[in-house]
Amino acid sequence: MRRKRRGPIPSSIPRYFMVRVCFGRAAVDLSCSRVHYGQTPTCEECRCEGIDAIHGFTLEPGTWQSEDIFHPRGLQGVLTVSERFERFVARHGFTNMRLTPSEEYVWNPRGPHPLPTTRQGSA
Repeated sequence: MRRKRRGPIPSSIPRYFMVRVCFGRAAVDLSCSRVHYGQTPTCEECRCEGIDAIHGFTLEPGTWQSEDIFHPRGLQGVLTVSERFERFVARHGFTNMRLTPSEEYVWNPRGPHPLPTTRQGSA
């Protein structure tokens, strides 16, 4: 471990912890989210049949079970956190992470333009 700051040399290396994020039971609401699929998901459990682009998403009411950090069903590659975790990050001054509201999350590998089937300003 190399130091980045000046000052006294620490006597020992700090402890580190490894984290594994769970796959949550919360499911992406397919009717209210702006997620474009290449084909409509057929598996109710994973809901991830070929996602082409994401321009904001919401979770189905009643599916979230109070996890603070999780991967929602339908967006297994997207790490999602609760508002409680967002307040925890702000309170403790964590850095090296960017939290984006789920309604504003954009992933579009084909370009920055919104999906043609969505209304401007809708989530």
